[in-house]
Amino acid sequence: MTETPADGPLEPGSQWYDGEAGPLVRPYAMTGGRTQSGPTGVRFDLIALVVLDPAAPALDDSALGPEHRTLIGLCRAETQSVAELAADADLPVGVIRVLLGDLLELGCVAVSRPVPPAHLPDERILREVIEGLRAL
Repeated sequence: MTETPADGPLEPGSQWYDGEAGPLVRPYAMTGGRTQSGPTGVRFDLIALVVLDPAAPALDDSALGPEHRTLIGLCRAETQSVAELAADADLPVGVIRVLLGDLLELGCVAVSRPVPPAHLPDERILREVIEGLRAL
């Protein structure tokens, strides 16, 4: 009988270990088959900034999976974007989005979303302000 990740460690030679790639765990296994982040289905923009919430409730390690703990560890050092978290954790962005949704619901992280282009000031107005400042 071969070992699965739930049965024991991932040993070289088992069906769950690839000599070149390391442990083989599919992304959907990390998210429990979910593709939406949380019940509200919040989508995280790639440039959204994620920071640990200083008012986060204390959670024991058994409440979080290893990938959740990895994200918390990455955010502990500094504020990071969703894209940076995906690269540093070496996980697909879709998985990171689902895991961040879990952490957001638990109150562990705070996310600042980028300003939508429709809410940004018109470039013409900004140029006029710059020209007015230069005229001073």
